[in-house]
Amino acid sequence: MTNREIIATLTLIANLLQIKGEVIYKILAYRKAAEGIEGLGRDVRDIWAEGKLNDIPGVGKAIAQKLDELLATGEMSFLTKLNAEVPASLNELMEVPDLGPKKIKLFWQELGVTNLAELKAAAEEGKLRELPKMGAKSEAKILAGIESLSRRSGRVPLGNAWPIAQGLLDTLRAIDGVARAEVAGSLRRMRETVGDIDILVAAADSAPIMEAFTTLPEVDRVLGKGETKASVEFRNGMRAQVWVHPPEKFGTALQYATGSQHHNVKLRELALDQGYSLSEHALTPTDGGDALHFATEEALYEKLGLAWVPPELREDRGEVKAAVAADLPRQLQSSDLKSDLHTHSTWSDGKASIKTMALRAHALGMTHYAVTDHSYGLGITQGVDADALKRQRAEIDAAQAELDAELGAGAFTILQGVEMEIRADGTLDFPDEVLAELDIVIASLHVSLRQDRETITNRLLNAIRNPHVDMIGHPTGRLIPDREGADLDMDAVFAAAKESGVALEINAHPRRLDLSDVYVRRAVEMGIPISLNTDAHHPDQLGETHYGVATARRGWLEPDQVINTWDRDRLLNWLRSR
Repeated sequence: MTNREIIATLTLIANLLQIKGEVIYKILAYRKAAEGIEGLGRDVRDIWAEGKLNDIPGVGKAIAQKLDELLATGEMSFLTKLNAEVPASLNELMEVPDLGPKKIKLFWQELGVTNLAELKAAAEEGKLRELPKMGAKSEAKILAGIESLSRRSGRVPLGNAWPIAQGLLDTLRAIDGVARAEVAGSLRRMRETVGDIDILVAAADSAPIMEAFTTLPEVDRVLGKGETKASVEFRNGMRAQVWVHPPEKFGTALQYATGSQHHNVKLRELALDQGYSLSEHALTPTDGGDALHFATEEALYEKLGLAWVPPELREDRGEVKAAVAADLPRQLQSSDLKSDLHTHSTWSDGKASIKTMALRAHALGMTHYAVTDHSYGLGITQGVDADALKRQRAEIDAAQAELDAELGAGAFTILQGVEMEIRADGTLDFPDEVLAELDIVIASLHVSLRQDRETITNRLLNAIRNPHVDMIGHPTGRLIPDREGADLDMDAVFAAAKESGVALEINAHPRRLDLSDVYVRRAVEMGIPISLNTDAHHPDQLGETHYGVATARRGWLEPDQVINTWDRDRLLNWLRSR
């Protein structure tokens, strides 16, 4: 069995135990074991052969014994027994947004629903609404959730593919004779989800590259291997392809492989107008002259009379016209960011103290940051109330004094804020007099995201129009790829944000990337201020700004419109003026 299949087995057990109603520690044990295997850089079969299953993080003695049986026989008696009690097909219902194990158990025991098709049929026949704690609205939400599953593409979140690709690039670039190696396709364009990982390598000799790539320890299957192209599948299910091109032709090939298809069509049309045929191999005169090859993309774009178009913009959204006029937006860089204004500490669900987070932000080159722990209304995070905010202010003052002594007065500033819950009824967690004492206030949607459009839009508008709210965090509430955003009237949201001057957030967490690039572009056109933050719950996450920066670039956002690029005094003046 592959690592991916073992992870799926452990996850299945956890889900079935949860539907059954088993105690939480048993459920978490299987989830932790699955996470431990997911983080391995080795084949579980190799670890099993060494007799070291217990060394895998999260795998205790009992689960190690079950894995031993599974790897030896392909079966697990515990799972077989569990399947006799809880139908394994119920697992697919766990994918339905907003449908938890308790309701799945209810539908199974009361209506005999055991799979997705049966659930859909029961909902369409109006059977769900008659059950306890259900109703017509709940039934409609479940149908909408089932429908959303059909729209999932099977693509991989950017945050999953990017680190894998970076590891591959490090390996390939270290091979003798490799002049250059780059990702291509939708990953290079930094789309929020990607298909396979595509990598292009510039080298005269492809043999050592093909050999190194296909024999990587994380490779589960070699899908194909030729002289200049190889395809593999990793144990985590991701697939990757490598193409090798001569260095003198690398630029043409990289431009073609990066895409997008529509951008490339525009370039081909432009080339034809100039008497050339453009392919992945060359720019060839249509009158039969010698083909032109380009070692860099910049040289190819220049030959076509264009400024080089950054990969994130290559979606046929006006970038070719802008490149002709040399009027492309100035691209935001992570180094432009002077602050992170949405972070969490141990005062709610963060994993580090305020000072630890501040020191990490300073080490990353920031000059100020805001601690914005969850408010108490989001019960699962044990958030802060008004009294806790007062005590937190004392800790911030103490940490600030220590930083002034260690780094120099004024070298780094800690701001106090809050991520305030927008409750299901549209009210906010704190009265104005509490909010007025804070440096920055974020309002966010976390619960009841499946409310109808008018209701949930009005909830957000109520927060936007509050004079003490400075920013709307991850506005749609989506989680990639598991949860679609709320059904918001974004025209109304943008109009209210423009009127009030409130900032909308690009949440850089790779499972959010919310606002999306399309909405960022609209904000740019309307002149709405944008804040780009990591939503960090751990010091390491403060370094993940590049995902949000890529979204900003895809949305044509220039640095000055991002309030995180402003120096401390400009930011504070803006906050006070609101």
